[in-house]
Amino acid sequence: MKYHMTAFFLGFLLDLLAGDPRGIPHPVRMIGNIIAAAERRLFGETVFRTPADESRRGILLVVTVLAAAAVPAAAVTAGAYMLGPVFGVLAETVMTWQILAAKDLKDESMKVYRCLREGDLNAARKAVSMIVGRDTGTLDEEGVIKAAVETVAENTSDGVIAPMLYAALGGPVAGFLYKAVNTMDSMVGYKNDRYLYFGRAAAKLDDAVNFLPARISAILMIAASFSAGKDLDGRRAYRIYLRDRRKHASPNSAQTEAVCAGALGIRLAGDASYFGKIVKKPYIGDALRPVACEDIRRANRLMYRTAWLGEILCLALMAAAALIFEGK
Repeated sequence: MKYHMTAFFLGFLLDLLAGDPRGIPHPVRMIGNIIAAAERRLFGETVFRTPADESRRGILLVVTVLAAAAVPAAAVTAGAYMLGPVFGVLAETVMTWQILAAKDLKDESMKVYRCLREGDLNAARKAVSMIVGRDTGTLDEEGVIKAAVETVAENTSDGVIAPMLYAALGGPVAGFLYKAVNTMDSMVGYKNDRYLYFGRAAAKLDDAVNFLPARISAILMIAASFSAGKDLDGRRAYRIYLRDRRKHASPNSAQTEAVCAGALGIRLAGDASYFGKIVKKPYIGDALRPVACEDIRRANRLMYRTAWLGEILCLALMAAAALIFEGK
C-alpha cells in the first residue's frame, strides 16, 4: 500500500506541475484511436442496421475498448513491480500522471480567458471549441465564458476527481478503465441519429461509473468554495447544489455545475446548439451578476482546491485501509 500511496501522490503532483506529458505516448490518446478504429470496424458509415443490432455492436465496442485499456495497464504495473519497488512506483507514478487532467483543464480553459482579454472573440470561440462538445461558431462573449466555466466545473469530476478515486481504489488499471469509459462516452455517447443505439451502452456505463464520483466531487467542491476566496460563496454553492443538481439530462453533469454556479453567483447552462440542433436545457444557478471573463479564473481556482481536497481524502482513506488490513 505504501508504494501505491507514494506513486499516487507523485502522479498527482506531476499533473499539477507539468500537465499532460507530451514527450511520451499517451494511453488516453491511444484509447481514443482504438475507439475510432473499433467504431469503423463495428459500425461503418453506410450500412443500415436494426436498433438491436446497433446496440449489440455498441456492447461489443465497450468490451473491446475496456480490455484494450485494462490489459496493458495491468501488464506494465505487474512487470514493473516484478523488477523491484522502485520500478513499480515509477511506472505507477507515470500512469497516474497520465490519468489525471487538472493542469490540462486549466491550461485549455485559460486559453479562452486570454483570447477574451485580448478582445479576440473568434479566437476564443476556437479555443473553447477544443474543450466543449457544443457548436461554438456563433457564441457571443457571454456564451463563450459560460461554456468554458461549465466545462471546468463538469470536468472537475470527469477529468480530476473521478479518475483520482478510481486510481486510488484500483491503481492504474482502474484509472484507465475509467478513462476508457469516459472517452467512449465523449466519442459515441450522443443521443443523435447516428449514435442513439450504438452509443447507448457506453453512455449508460459512463452514467453508472460517474454516479458516486460526481456527488463526491460536488461535496468536495462545496467544501473548497468556503476557502477559495471571498469572491466565492460556499453557503450559496450548497444551496444552489440542493436546488439545481438534477437540472440536466445526465444524472451527473449538473452536480458540479450547480455548485460552481452557486459559488460564483452566476447562471449557467440554458439552451445550446449541438451538431446544428438546438437542445433545450434548464438554467442552473441565479444571475446575481453578469457573467465575466474572470469567472474562468475563479472556476479554475475552485477546481484546484477541489483537487487537493480529493487527493487528501484519497490518501487518508488509503492510509486507513492500510492500518485496517495490514495491521500497521
